[in-house]
Amino acid sequence: MSAITGLIYFNGEPIDELSGNKIMKAQNCFPADTIQKWQSFNVFFGCHAQWITAESIGECLPYYDFDRKLAITADAIIDNRSELFEKLQIKDSERKNISDSKLILLAYQKWGEDAPKYLIGDFAFMIWDEKKKLLFGARDFSGGRTLYYNHQGSRFSFCTTIEPLLTLPNVQKQLKEEWLAEFLAISSVVDTVDVSITPYKGIKQVPPSHSISVVGNKASLKRYYTLTSGEQLKLKSNEEYVEAFQDVFNEAIKSRLRTFRNVGSHLSGGLDSGAVVSYAVRQLSRENKQLHTFSYIPPSDFIDYTPKYLMPDERPLIHSTVQYVRGIKDHYLDFEGKNSFSEIDHFLEILEMPYKFFENSFWIKGVFEKANEEGIGVLLSGGRGNLSISWGSALDYYAILLKRMKWLKLFKELNHYRQNVGGARLGRIPGIAKVAFPIIDRVFSSSNQYYFPLLINQEFARRTDIYNKLKEHGIDQSGWLASSNIFKQRQNHFEDLFHWNATNTLATKLSLRYSLLKRDPTNDLRVIRYCLSIPEEQYVQNGLDRALIRRSTEGYLPNNVRLNQRIKGVQGADWVHRMVPHWNVFMEEMQQLSNDERILEFIDGARIKKALLKAKEGPRPEHATKPEYRLLMRSLIVYRFIKKIEGG
Repeated sequence: MSAITGLIYFNGEPIDELSGNKIMKAQNCFPADTIQKWQSFNVFFGCHAQWITAESIGECLPYYDFDRKLAITADAIIDNRSELFEKLQIKDSERKNISDSKLILLAYQKWGEDAPKYLIGDFAFMIWDEKKKLLFGARDFSGGRTLYYNHQGSRFSFCTTIEPLLTLPNVQKQLKEEWLAEFLAISSVVDTVDVSITPYKGIKQVPPSHSISVVGNKASLKRYYTLTSGEQLKLKSNEEYVEAFQDVFNEAIKSRLRTFRNVGSHLSGGLDSGAVVSYAVRQLSRENKQLHTFSYIPPSDFIDYTPKYLMPDERPLIHSTVQYVRGIKDHYLDFEGKNSFSEIDHFLEILEMPYKFFENSFWIKGVFEKANEEGIGVLLSGGRGNLSISWGSALDYYAILLKRMKWLKLFKELNHYRQNVGGARLGRIPGIAKVAFPIIDRVFSSSNQYYFPLLINQEFARRTDIYNKLKEHGIDQSGWLASSNIFKQRQNHFEDLFHWNATNTLATKLSLRYSLLKRDPTNDLRVIRYCLSIPEEQYVQNGLDRALIRRSTEGYLPNNVRLNQRIKGVQGADWVHRMVPHWNVFMEEMQQLSNDERILEFIDGARIKKALLKAKEGPRPEHATKPEYRLLMRSLIVYRFIKKIEGG
């Protein structure tokens, strides 16, 4: 993988060498196996390359093809190499040494601006087509790698990160208020719905699933792929669905193990990471390689306050997986002394923007640090699993049966579900009815229904007309999706682009800092296509929720993990507990924030003061779930960012 950059002048002027060197120097904060640049009269490409795959070692990047008159710089790893070799009719003798960037260039040569449709993997690239005087680039379908740009008249610049673009002449570090309004008005961890904008006025980004074409003074974006359910796959038996899933999932795993360095994986006590680990170990054993697993655990002095069905310390389940699967070198990380508060400035530097996942920030970064120490090249995860491989909410599926009046099947399922989970068979009918018929919930629910309190100043919201903008994306004034239909939400998750943005921005920028690549087989395009194509009854059957992955990991995972429907792991439950030594400093800074007129233009001061009254109860561990405490941390992160951007 790489940090890429480039400058193009379409007005006939030569590239200013000082600007090219300046934008390259701004990326020296990233470790690199090689730093290279390519320049013609009016085009400059650069690359800080990190070698992850065998094919990338010694790769010439940027690369200029003299015969085709094409230049490329790429931050890419392509997973469907074998398929592309066949379609591009590349000789067997040439395939082994072809780099991923060369493969992208050949795809462009054959399919032109349709090339991204044929690529599977994590990628962001730019190609200079000298014959057409065209700059063309793209990001993969979920935006696995970032790609920012600045366009001023006939001058165009791009980069993997934002900061280098801010070093260029006439690019000012000014706050984009529309971005901030979206960030503050959305209550979930999603940052914005407009994935083309950034927190900076002059900096935009190529959205996921989009290509960009630049000719002269004109830059145009085009969505080249939309992920939809498509035609339903009909197989003859449950066993055939499992076999078909295992084939596609194994292919996704195999393509993500392509590295000459060590392989690691996040591992919790759950199904998604367990499935990834168990399948990966079988693949790695053929190469006599061991899998490193990295698991977050609370500190030794943390007292669990959570209900019995939640498990902040998942070591019992993790140990079961490790012992059953074997071939694993396991690491348990409590990150003593680390906390969400002391990591804010470092995270703002890495991400170049505010963030909302502070409860888990310190240990996510900590896993990357530890993986780097262990020589990991690829760090696996199962982050998209809830909506792909382990989809299947039992109660929501039972609501479908109720609406369709499939009484016999419903009662049979409820009987099995009771045996697995406990409770009365018919006791869940009222809850299922509320899901099936939302009008019941609206009529009988209390008026004080819980919502995460909105952070945005209402005058700022009116000035930016933010609620109307969010409404166009199905988000109401609670700050999140208006639809309670979980099946509709899943469909929207894959069709909308904004769900992917924050997590992939984090993955890209941490990977560059720690010279390793995070890869998620549950986010493989082939896996998602398969999971969207099969009937809902494959996901819930015989009282099992998430039934497809439970059946597909039989013999891969121990039954206490594979069939667990009673206990759920939870990370970040200790974030307030970890802040105890810093609590007074935190409260002092929040008092400053609550009286700072600049930040109060954007943030609701009355809500801050109300939350501060609650926070005076102190850093009790059980307050980790209190919305007031989370509201304060979110506002502090925004406060620090605005001070940083304004030089305060």
